[in-house]
Amino acid sequence: MYRPTSLVNKWVQENNELVNKWKVPPLIPLCIFYLTPFPSPCPLPAGVPPLADHTHLELSVVYNTCVCATAQSQFTEAELLLTQALQRALQITGNDSVTSETPVFWRTVLKSVANTALNSCVLYLLCLQWAIWLATCQLKTIQEFKLCSLLETLCGGVGDDRRNETWGKSSDVPLLVTDPRKLVELLQICTSIAQGVERLSEGQCSEALSDLQSASSLPAPRALVAYVHLLSGSSCIIRPQMALQCYRKALETDSCCVCALYQSMLIYRQLGNTQAEIQALRLLHSTLMLLSATVPTVAGAHLLSPSLLLCSQSLRDLLSVPSAPSVLHNLALKCVLHGRVSEGVEHYLDLLAALHSEDQHGVRVHGEATPLPRLPQLYLETGAALLMARRPADCMALCNEVISTTLELLPEKLVLEDPEDRSQAETKEVRAEGEDKVAMLLWTGAAFLLQGHCHTHLMDWKKAVTHYTRCINLLVKVCYKKKGFQPQIPSADMVVKQETDLCTLQRLKGLSLAGRGISFTQTDRLREALRDLLLSLQAFPECVGAGLWCGEVLWRLGRRQEAAACWEKTWSFTRQGLPLYLQEPQSGPSLDSTKLKRRIQELGPT
Repeated sequence: MYRPTSLVNKWVQENNELVNKWKVPPLIPLCIFYLTPFPSPCPLPAGVPPLADHTHLELSVVYNTCVCATAQSQFTEAELLLTQALQRALQITGNDSVTSETPVFWRTVLKSVANTALNSCVLYLLCLQWAIWLATCQLKTIQEFKLCSLLETLCGGVGDDRRNETWGKSSDVPLLVTDPRKLVELLQICTSIAQGVERLSEGQCSEALSDLQSASSLPAPRALVAYVHLLSGSSCIIRPQMALQCYRKALETDSCCVCALYQSMLIYRQLGNTQAEIQALRLLHSTLMLLSATVPTVAGAHLLSPSLLLCSQSLRDLLSVPSAPSVLHNLALKCVLHGRVSEGVEHYLDLLAALHSEDQHGVRVHGEATPLPRLPQLYLETGAALLMARRPADCMALCNEVISTTLELLPEKLVLEDPEDRSQAETKEVRAEGEDKVAMLLWTGAAFLLQGHCHTHLMDWKKAVTHYTRCINLLVKVCYKKKGFQPQIPSADMVVKQETDLCTLQRLKGLSLAGRGISFTQTDRLREALRDLLLSLQAFPECVGAGLWCGEVLWRLGRRQEAAACWEKTWSFTRQGLPLYLQEPQSGPSLDSTKLKRRIQELGPT
């Protein structure tokens, strides 16, 4: 004889088997779990009204199915299932009210099922609606609905006592894939984080800090509590020491919170604490490498992960961290520029080895990686660092690598156009091709320049002159074209903006002429030296070496008043932030400014 209860029991059994498969290690992949659907939420023929005794089971199965759909970002499908389930719940209460506005519909349902056996099940489904609103960045709806106020109702034990007493003990009670109470705790702290981020993006730092501080005591995974401390630090960024304390709390809570390390490094940079900045960069790099080498584990606590619920662009920007190679590059450069040359060289060599290795660990974590300089630039920076470390042979070897890959690709003549005068119709591909040609020429010129510096360091003046001359001959191939004018040889007064190709060209020209001029002084070819040093100052007026040695040559030629004026002017130069390979060499012939000033004093007034 047919008994309806047998179908219900089978339905419960199928549901529970799927739940248990997921909960028992090893956990099955989520995609497979979702592709094995739960029993149909609506097994009765169309038009048959729902039975009160079975609606509890229907809503439980809907809950499980919607959790998996939401975890796969199938938000539209999940909301449709929720709507259908709630309509059947309304039929039980005798309320057939239907509205197209989701928040209004939910209020109607909650009012209808209040003080009924379905209340707790409907609240569980409301958790999923909350998750969908949060994952789709509908914070305003969450705030208007006052969802956080339902926490006490849902977590305080109000609802289906039968489920609480028999959870996991009876085969006729449908199991749930995730505990709604735990889910609410996750949703609450994720909502607090999202609201704090929104306030931060709107400039409401004090309000954001207040919200985040209250959220720091909520029960949540360590990683999310660390995010709360991290965002608290970002909300008091005008008070660096307080921000550092928040970032320290974030790291104490979760040692893998690389965002806190990165933000701490930026604070140290802002404060001018170079040693602390270098230490933070070193820790950040080692942590990123450790995380990239760690095999990710499947989280068993929630199918709905924090990354699914916290997906706003503002939060992604706040949590973004450069890639491990980018951090290593910053560390190497910072060490070289602040007197830790040997350490910086080792970091540069490690970076080149990582970029050439098939098993490189440059996996980005949290957000887009900061782009690295192109490989020839990294070779040139490494070469410059090696020369500063008194390793000219290694520097020349790297420069030969750059020259061998670029020299044959250089055009016979190159016209450098003002970026503001470029045709709007010019395609992206044509523009990129032109920029690549300019870049290759500048890289090759910089490689010849560094090789000239190496021979200067070795006091091989003939070879130094040869390599400086190669750089100069390469750079004179470039003409500069302004709209409405014929192409002409670039000059210093054409450099309006720093960090442009024209600016780099003039620096290269000035440094190579200065290097050749200084080399000429060592072989007493003073006329040629003076010519090159004056041309150097025309191309790159802030070149300190050219200014000092120009004064020295003038002094040797008996033009002592001109020499004194040249030195005085040179000492007034302000040092500019140049790329490492465009900085003036620290080795080779040098002049003692103290002795030069004594000469001026002995010269007396004019």
